[in-house]
Formats: sequence, C-alpha cells, structure tokens
Amino acid sequence: MSHIVQNKTKLAQRVGRIRGQVDAVARALEDGAECGEVLRLIASARGAMNGLMAEVLEDHIRHHAFRGARSGSVDAQAANEVIDVIRSYLK
Repeated sequence: MSHIVQNKTKLAQRVGRIRGQVDAVARALEDGAECGEVLRLIASARGAMNGLMAEVLEDHIRHHAFRGARSGSVDAQAANEVIDVIRSYLK
C-alpha cells in the first residue's frame, strides 16, 4: 500500500485547509483588501503548501529513496539529512 494512501485522510485535511486559505486570498482580492493583508494571506497559503510538500517528500524519501534503511544506519542518517535540507529550503 502506498504511503500516500495510508496518510490519505491526514493529507486531505491539509489540502482542505489550504483550499480555505486560497479562498481567503480570493475573497480579500474581491473585497479590495489592503495589499499587506493580501500578501500575508498569500504567504500563509504558500507556507501551508510548502508544509504539505515537505510531508509528502519526507514520506517519499523514507519509503522509496531509502527504503528499508534501519534506524541508526548510515542510510537512515543520510535520509534524515536530506529531509532536514528539504524542510529548511521549504520554510
């Protein structure tokens, strides 16, 4: 079973929150909100999308790229380093 399918509910909930944030951006634009508020809403939605990307990438790295890496092994350490770099990049 795919790790995406295993986490489907959790990921779908995150997507629902992102959808709400994007809808808030659309409403702010329609309502003529101040540019600072629109920028804040956009940054919030982007942060949520980056968080989703980081979570899916982490699962991909652990389940596909470093499949079977034992905890504490060199491969597991390498996977953790790659994940840390990705998470810092997506912040």
